[in-house]
Amino acid sequence: MLEIKHPAVSVGTAEDNRQKFVIGPLEPGFGYTIGNALRRTLLSSIPGAAVTHVRFDEALHEFDTLDGVVEDISDIILNLKDLVLHSHSPEPVQLRIDVLGPAEVTGAHFGVNPDVEVLNPELHIATLNGRARFAADVTVEQGIGYLGAESRPGSGTIGDVPVDALFSPVRRVAFEVEPSPGERDITFDELVVDVLTDGTITPSEAMATAGGILRRLAQLVENLAEVSLPDSLDPAAAPDLPSDLQRPIDELGLSERPRNCLKRAQVTTVGALLERTPLELLAIPNFGEKSLDEVTARLDELGLALASAD
Repeated sequence: MLEIKHPAVSVGTAEDNRQKFVIGPLEPGFGYTIGNALRRTLLSSIPGAAVTHVRFDEALHEFDTLDGVVEDISDIILNLKDLVLHSHSPEPVQLRIDVLGPAEVTGAHFGVNPDVEVLNPELHIATLNGRARFAADVTVEQGIGYLGAESRPGSGTIGDVPVDALFSPVRRVAFEVEPSPGERDITFDELVVDVLTDGTITPSEAMATAGGILRRLAQLVENLAEVSLPDSLDPAAAPDLPSDLQRPIDELGLSERPRNCLKRAQVTTVGALLERTPLELLAIPNFGEKSLDEVTARLDELGLALASAD
């Protein structure tokens, strides 16, 4: 019979948005099983923000050019896709940029916006000669994974160009499985995961979010088993527990920000909320310490609590 070990997680020091995590000991074969699952989830399922549309004041389409601008529209769009953005709004946000030459247009020209942060303001976008003008509206949205421009038609406005959007804040994930000597001459697996992010979230936050996603998916299978209650357990003692877990989070009386953040993260019932750890909730975009305190206090009033990080 397979004896599942109780592995521990060792977290390395974060440096330049890169961090290593060592998980072990794992039963033989589980290193690759967990490593592949974590890698795929980290690269495809962590929410982030990206440019989705660009509307140029003085261009008709993506193959057009701007007078006095060195780069053509296609090159400018490629540069805009490299912006590292952190959006605090669940709704699309429009950033305005309007620069007169001669100048080098960078991410810093977007200025300060309360809903969107540009984390790489030094990014080169375009070069203006003479009295050239670069004016555009850039739409930033939250999302997951990759969304091709062909799947999102333009708004119909002249100069509006849909952009391929890569929302994932995780830039690279690599893992390797190393042998870990164990008892009874059994060699266990030790999983080493190397995560690099764009700086909008930390590698630890990305790992916590990925782990939460995989745990909830695994529970779908685990919950298929029918668990019979002991004869001594009186069902009448807790008649409201199932209904409490199925209650929508709208009935918790939360303020708008935490409620909307939870819904965007597919946390729609009390039961789904109780499966999350505080760290997993904090990894949700726009869900901060104040939102966590509000959720924790409300659950405490109901005699409930978030999942333990252990």
